Amino acid sequence: MPEQNMQALLERASETGARRALARLGLDDPSAAKDMTELRELLSAWRDAKRSARKAAIGWIVRMVLALLLIGLAVKLGLPGLVVQ
Repeated sequence: MPEQNMQALLERASETGARRALARLGLDDPSAAKDMTELRELLSAWRDAKRSARKAAIGWIVRMVLALLLIGLAVKLGLPGLVVQ
């Protein structure tokens, strides 16, 4: 079989396989590009929300550690005005 015929056969087979895979995923219609764009935007928003939640949690943990450190320091120095017994 000549190489040119083999190349054409391979190209046709790969295109047919790609079309079938997209059809199985439901991405074979004209609005598929819009759907993919929306999915990417949704994924990006999810990642941003996770990043913001992580930063907020770390901020609260740091504040609690600093507050505990200040309370411990006040107890150690015996400052009764800062620590209610």
